[in-house]
Amino acid sequence: MKRIILVILRNILFIPYGWITLCHYAKHTNKYPEEQKYALIRKFSKWMIKGGRINLEVYGKENLPIENGYMIFPNHQGLFDGFAIAQGLEVPFSTVYKKELDSIPFVKQVLLCVKAIALDREDVRQSLKTINQVAAEVKNGRNLMIFPEGTRSKNRNELLDFKGGSFKSAIKAECPIVPVALIDSYKVFDSKSIKRITVQVHFLQPLYYEQYKGMSTSQIAEMVKAAIKNAITIHTRAISEF
Repeated sequence: MKRIILVILRNILFIPYGWITLCHYAKHTNKYPEEQKYALIRKFSKWMIKGGRINLEVYGKENLPIENGYMIFPNHQGLFDGFAIAQGLEVPFSTVYKKELDSIPFVKQVLLCVKAIALDREDVRQSLKTINQVAAEVKNGRNLMIFPEGTRSKNRNELLDFKGGSFKSAIKAECPIVPVALIDSYKVFDSKSIKRITVQVHFLQPLYYEQYKGMSTSQIAEMVKAAIKNAITIHTRAISEF
């Protein structure tokens, strides 16, 4: 909460304009190109980073597929995760989110701007429609993000189990899967301190369809989890040694 207040105070001159513009884009999302709305999201991310005393380090951008139409699978540590990835990723992406987030101001408007796709985990029929919708949009060249843990980990950089069902859309779309390792992203909103912090984003080697073709969703989930866990272990160890 202290860091949120710090972000607001240090961006007090920009927030009214940003909020009005965000609400306008959210209300009329079909009238504006994806790139224009995404630029605003990245601007909010930049304000958070600068105002919140955050050092954002992004690695592995060379691993991102050249062509759009891929899926991003990061570990999940909190609400800053998507903004950290957006700051490191120049091309627009959308996300699949749990419908409960619709009730959170600002987050709701951001989701509307990127035309995010809601997932109701209690409704099997709706979940199937979401899987098919995501696959169709990725095939048409959109980039989509899913948190395979399903919810954020509350144990710092430790991972929860990755849900195999998260990868069904990727299989249907036959698209590249990009694992993303987030390190210390939880500190942005969970830490009570306002000391300067460093958040790392690592875009890892993608898995192309030829590499996971024929594998079960649970096997893919374990492979992606192992890659992210390995990256977190290596880079947190490097930080402690430094």
